[in-house]
Amino acid sequence: MSYANSRIPSSAQQGMHESLLKRLEKHRREPFRKPYADYNREALAAALAGWDRRAPLILDAGCGVGHSTIQLARAYPDHWVMGVDQSEDRLTRRKPYPQALMPKNLVFVRADLVDFWRLLGDEGLKLARHYILYPNPWPKIGHLGRRWHAHPVFPHLLPLGGVLECRTNWQVYAEEFACALGLLTEREMGWEAFEAPVPLTPFERKYRDSGQTLFRIVTDLGAGLALSSGESK
Repeated sequence: MSYANSRIPSSAQQGMHESLLKRLEKHRREPFRKPYADYNREALAAALAGWDRRAPLILDAGCGVGHSTIQLARAYPDHWVMGVDQSEDRLTRRKPYPQALMPKNLVFVRADLVDFWRLLGDEGLKLARHYILYPNPWPKIGHLGRRWHAHPVFPHLLPLGGVLECRTNWQVYAEEFACALGLLTEREMGWEAFEAPVPLTPFERKYRDSGQTLFRIVTDLGAGLALSSGESK
């Protein structure tokens, strides 16, 4: 099988979903009250156990096999980098460095991000940098609610603050993500095509080598934006 044969997500949806704005307004207005799972509380405790409470925090959300987490830890040695994924199998796959050469300023934890994001907020924690790299685009029209920017948890990302960066190989996802951020922050929000000379993830490398255009949204949320009065932790 050829390596550089990755396909762009295929969908009957060619532009922003017509229901996105209505869904975002609903999420901003109505509290999200999903109960926390105990294992996610334990995951947060594990993620913070090695943190000295001084180093700025970086979250690699949906880190997969963790190559991006390692690169981020090497790039920001004075930060504490948390790689979070829901798959134990992905997290435990062989890393590109032997354990002795792994950065010491990182931790991998298995957690559901829907809980993990909200638990970070409950603790009053702020992120210096926040990465959402190549999330499942859920390209079918009926799967809008499974995309992070259309999920009820999305407003809870904003109070975490920091530089938020999302990367995707589907232009529609970039457009929607930027639109969602723009609506919730009341800021002008754009997206851009970019090149990845040093890919952060195996997917990014494969997409690049397949000749695909890569897209990203980068914005500085600063110290974080408060949830609207209708939102609940």
